Amino acid sequence: MVIASLLLLATLACYAALCMAKPFAPCRRCDGTGETERFGKSRTCPRCHGRKLRLRLGRRAHNAWRRTYGDGTR
Repeated sequence: MVIASLLLLATLACYAALCMAKPFAPCRRCDGTGETERFGKSRTCPRCHGRKLRLRLGRRAHNAWRRTYGDGTR
């Protein structure tokens, strides 16, 4: 049980470090190309709007926490 808890904490620490070092990841829908195919035609990816990147979930949560904390302490 202790080993599993330590492994979970280590995994979360590694993910947090990854979110700080590289907050953006390739878009999952277009695989980082910026375009998707629909009915045989190529078009701009609706999820990333052609920017090829998305904000990681951990970084999005961190930004929301910082925004809430900042608004609450003013």
